[in-house]
Amino acid sequence: MTNAIVGIDLADRKQMVVVTDHDSKVLARRTFRVKAWDLGAALDWATERGARAGFTGVTVAAEPTGHRWRVLGQLADERGMALVCVQPAVCSWVRKTEDLTSDKTDDKDAVLIARLTAQLRCYLPEPVDETWARLRHFGTRREQLNGEHVACVQQVRDLLECVWPAALDAAEHPFKSTTWVAALTVVMDRDGGDLSRTRRLGPARFEHAVRREVTRRGKVRPCLRIVRRLFTALADPAGVIAHRPAAFERVAWVIDDWDHAKAKLADTQARMVTVLDELDLTALACSIDGLSAVGAAAILAETGDLNRFTSARAVVKHAGLAPRERKSGAFTGRAHVTGAGRPLLRAAAWRAVWGCLQTNRVYAARYRHLTGRETNRLTPTQAQTAVAAAILRQLHYVITHRQAWDPVVAAHGTKTLEVVAA
Repeated sequence: MTNAIVGIDLADRKQMVVVTDHDSKVLARRTFRVKAWDLGAALDWATERGARAGFTGVTVAAEPTGHRWRVLGQLADERGMALVCVQPAVCSWVRKTEDLTSDKTDDKDAVLIARLTAQLRCYLPEPVDETWARLRHFGTRREQLNGEHVACVQQVRDLLECVWPAALDAAEHPFKSTTWVAALTVVMDRDGGDLSRTRRLGPARFEHAVRREVTRRGKVRPCLRIVRRLFTALADPAGVIAHRPAAFERVAWVIDDWDHAKAKLADTQARMVTVLDELDLTALACSIDGLSAVGAAAILAETGDLNRFTSARAVVKHAGLAPRERKSGAFTGRAHVTGAGRPLLRAAAWRAVWGCLQTNRVYAARYRHLTGRETNRLTPTQAQTAVAAAILRQLHYVITHRQAWDPVVAAHGTKTLEVVAA
């Protein structure tokens, strides 16, 4: 109660600043037409106005949108001020409840931010730490490269389905096969849209060319079955022939982009594991059977230091994986996850499920129980969501308690996993 509250609505060149007491009475307001880095003068002005009203200090509040709140946080820290954040979604909901309209101005938003702070509907942001910051940026970079990787695969698939669909049938999972990609690269590099030109090489010379490409890609030898199937597909007439020259040229470009994306993705993931080693968390995180170092790093890149969460359930809520019930009187609706947290954290936890279900007996038993019980049976997707939430909860315990994952503890103290999963 000794601090005044400074609500700031951040923008590019116009910053609205209001100083209020704990009853949301505005003590002073002013518009500063400056960049975020020049808000130091605004904080000094707010401190002076708060002191006039009898407050010994100020608490700065803002919405954590874009990068400007980070700049504001550093300026506040240099002056010994506390910075708290108010969720933009909360501001949006409260703004509509005030007068049941979508009325919005910078002045009103700044006052609203201050009011929500006085009501303690705010939170302390993650402390600035160089190592954790690197992991967070690497995680964002990895997600971007994953998007590029998927986009390249979809482009190649779409183009081949149009001009040369037989190529996609040469392997069961073509885009996971180094041999198939190497053979396709050979065709694209020398063909120019005329498959008969490559076919004149003959099976032996084509196989030799594919072997060279497979070796260049870091593998020892190709799968001859796939090589022969793709060579046979050279004679298939299906496809829009007129589009082949241009489409093949584009496929060659996309394969080159795909190779670069995979190389950059591997480098980024290696850097993430290095940061995890610096934090001395690799052994702890990987003690969870089925959770790789990259998978754990991807999760921690989105959560930050798990010690800042008061409970494991808070991490699950942060990911938007907490269940949302619908009950009223005698009515009981279906429960759904909230989906209101960090989408990239939710995606990282979801991806970790696939590896854990293959090798982790506790999670596999829980999945079988959830999808096989007679009452309240879950769909496979719902059960995977429950396992994703369990991974987050147990990763929180492992890291905050500095204790390796124990399958008996994870199974609630019962050694018979099939019974415990219930």
